[in-house]
Amino acid sequence: MHAQIVLYDGFDPLDVIAPYEVLSAGADACAGTMSVELVSSEGPREVVSGTGGLTLRATSALDADRPGLVLLPGASGRVGELGEAPDQAAGAPGEWRRNESISVLLGRTLTTALPGLLRTAMANPRVTVTAVCGGSLVLAMAGLLEGRYATTHHLGLDLLDATGAHAVRARIVDDGDLVTGAGVTSGLDLGLYLLERELGPRIAQAVEDLFAHERRGTVWRNQGPVPAAL
Repeated sequence: MHAQIVLYDGFDPLDVIAPYEVLSAGADACAGTMSVELVSSEGPREVVSGTGGLTLRATSALDADRPGLVLLPGASGRVGELGEAPDQAAGAPGEWRRNESISVLLGRTLTTALPGLLRTAMANPRVTVTAVCGGSLVLAMAGLLEGRYATTHHLGLDLLDATGAHAVRARIVDDGDLVTGAGVTSGLDLGLYLLERELGPRIAQAVEDLFAHERRGTVWRNQGPVPAAL
């Protein structure tokens, strides 16, 4: 199993590092039957996050045809109004623009090759697309979540609904070949759940114990009876 974690300008570092470290530990625990890498839609490059200009390196281009996991993080920046225009014209890839809003950073991904690659990945039955926080909003704004169950940061749930997705207020939502996490710290729980789902509970438990982290909440699936009002 191979996991590709996507970087784009303005990404949230914790959305990337938390699942990267969890999945990497899972790879160690299963003796190399899993691998993890950082990718971008443009190929190998230094990618600047939205937090203080912190930079990570994508080592290759996102391969939407490669079986496994594709994980899309959210963005980090100022909380602004939906539909807010960029503070300045978009520069070259890797240029960090201080004080841009999260909605602008997420929206800018739509002008890159990323939406097309994500569409290809979601159409591939051998790929599970996953997202943390605002990563779900990138998928939604690209028109890829209509009719799907997903979650995101609580401030973005209304936008998720507005795009035709079924927004669920839950820590993790499993909709088959789409698995999404809520706010930034949910990246830890998402990574551990993916280990459990793909490699089994013993691997997930070993990594959970190593990280001294107890997962929170119930993983929501569209199964079972609809609960009565409480």
